[in-house]
Amino acid sequence: MNLIRIAKAWEISENEVTSSTFYYNRRRFLKTLVGAGIGASLIPLGGCQKSSSAMALEDSLNRPKIPSVNPNPAFASVDRPVTEQELAGRYNNFYEFGSGKNIWLKAQKLPTENWKVEVTGLVKNPKTYDLDQLKKTFPLEERIYRFRCVEAWSMVLPWIGFPMRSLIEAVEPTSKAKFVRFTSFYDPKITEGPTLHLGGLPWPYEEGLRLEEMANELAFFAVGIYGHELPKQHGAPIRCVLPWKYGFKGAKSVVKIEFLEQKPATYWNTLVPNEYDFEANVNPTKPHPRWSQATEKFISKGPGLSWELKETFPYNGYGEYVASLYR
Repeated sequence: MNLIRIAKAWEISENEVTSSTFYYNRRRFLKTLVGAGIGASLIPLGGCQKSSSAMALEDSLNRPKIPSVNPNPAFASVDRPVTEQELAGRYNNFYEFGSGKNIWLKAQKLPTENWKVEVTGLVKNPKTYDLDQLKKTFPLEERIYRFRCVEAWSMVLPWIGFPMRSLIEAVEPTSKAKFVRFTSFYDPKITEGPTLHLGGLPWPYEEGLRLEEMANELAFFAVGIYGHELPKQHGAPIRCVLPWKYGFKGAKSVVKIEFLEQKPATYWNTLVPNEYDFEANVNPTKPHPRWSQATEKFISKGPGLSWELKETFPYNGYGEYVASLYR
């Protein structure tokens, strides 16, 4: 029996989205993003040679390709173009390596060899996976998702990974498990951001979900982006992707996943509870104490265009998947 899929209200046809061939294979002339502010424009480099910074950025993004990955047809497009790879690769938050958006170069210190992810807590089958085991155990797929930062900027990104519910099924949480905590890599000898700029904060970075949120169809572990293994500035080698929540919920460089009975403390909610709540769902009608969330600055392409002002949608446009979780 053939199934007919009705397009969602926020979708457009796949041919209106940047093609995978385009963003996987292009090698455009790189530009330098000036400053850390979202409003900074992209200006041409002088002369006809790439700067050393541009070449270093290109090298950081030139990760091995992930072969034989099919797009999930349910998440093959959204209503905006995919953000250019170079822009997504140079505009990041990664506080383990310091503050500011232009953190991609410092993030190259992240050691990703022999990576292990420990899955523990209230589960019947606790396990420690290495990266190859994760990729072999859980079939990979590509999903194009909106990304919305609590700072009111946004992108569209083509993640590669697997649904979080697959891991749930593999480890079998017990009936007592109600929450899950994700812990990011932290080594004060390597992740110098806290020491140099952000001392006294509650490291390592930890985030959490209710178990039913983790089991939602959208919840995703990403091990790649733009057809390649994750670059370090994107949270290599594995990170959480939760497209209906603000970006800080997506823990980077995950080393531990714990199933718990009680709600875990999380990084930003512990640090500034009046600004960052535990759920952190995208909500245009609930302003941040210091700015509105009704609109967002969408970063898409360059040079000459740093952002477009867009309307913010409830649950980042994914309400039909997740709104029932919060009734």
